[in-house]
Amino acid sequence: MIKIKGDIQVLLGMPESDYPDIRGLHLFEHMSDEHFSALMRGSYVQTFPPQIDLISEGDPSDFLHIVLSGSVELFSSWNNRETTMATVWPVSTFILAASIKDAPYLMSARTREKSRIALIPSQDVRGVFSTDHDFACAIVTELAQCYRSVIKSQKDNKLRTSLERLANYLLRQQIKSNGAREFELVLEKRKLASFLGMTPENLSRAFKGLKAYGVIVSGTKITITDQADLETFAKPTPLIDDYAI
Repeated sequence: MIKIKGDIQVLLGMPESDYPDIRGLHLFEHMSDEHFSALMRGSYVQTFPPQIDLISEGDPSDFLHIVLSGSVELFSSWNNRETTMATVWPVSTFILAASIKDAPYLMSARTREKSRIALIPSQDVRGVFSTDHDFACAIVTELAQCYRSVIKSQKDNKLRTSLERLANYLLRQQIKSNGAREFELVLEKRKLASFLGMTPENLSRAFKGLKAYGVIVSGTKITITDQADLETFAKPTPLIDDYAI
């Protein structure tokens, strides 16, 4: 059943058509059918318009969220300053640790575009975690991967100059674009600057600085004209830039 709240559609109960996408996530793929069905019975789906706040840092972690379509920005604020922490794309969860630990959210989240989000009650996730061995192992693996990603992000921020961070970010985005010589930025430049720990002005200067290494910027389109020169300058390493290991 669908219930309308303003511009937000609330689908009461998880539709079975969404089961395969969720079941395909590493987190859920090996858990028992019984426990998976139990999680889905208590879950539901909402469709949100762009720029809607989903959660606020400091709030109780009532739900584990899964992005089914669209995208979600994770961000944090302090002392009238705000920074982008990550962007979540389908199909994936976000802020798993808070749900398992029954702790307040450390980040806020808002939709970047129209998005369908599945919400699984955190208490149900914790209940199945304590009884389903395969689900528990998958959660430990997921959290370990998140921890390693945080370490890599810290190394990127602390060991590289702003120009080196931008160069390696562009190389990572190029890989996600199947190595294309030309590709589009997935984040608007203001968000990208925040994600890379820069001001918009510093980002603009960094783009100009990379022109000497074969990077041409036109709006959101990036063209890499000298791959070897950019890689020689950036010195990418899987110990920082490969978030899959």
